[in-house]
Amino acid sequence: MKVVVADDSRAMRMIVIRTLRQAGFEADITECEDGAQGLTQVKAVSPDLVLSDWNMPNMTGIEFLQALRAEGNQVPFGFVTSEGSDAMRSQAEESGALFLIAKPFTADMFSEALTPLFG
Repeated sequence: MKVVVADDSRAMRMIVIRTLRQAGFEADITECEDGAQGLTQVKAVSPDLVLSDWNMPNMTGIEFLQALRAEGNQVPFGFVTSEGSDAMRSQAEESGALFLIAKPFTADMFSEALTPLFG
């Protein structure tokens, strides 16, 4: 499985990747520092999944998702973010995100979100 992980914090990208592995998912990971890099990398590597932070410089996570969908790209997309208000969850769902996992998160939360997609 190929996964693009977009977060402006390198430490948080490492935590997301570690948690993904703890949940039992082995993946080739492409790391990105913001949505703009994520958009470029999705086109370059054709991932099976995108895990993105919401708040990032240059291009936010929701702008990243909306840009992908505007181009017709339907890659499975989920948010891993520090905020999880009802308004954000609604906007994420309306824009085509499959899930929003709010920090602090656990491997069980990743497993619950990803198992329906990847077994």
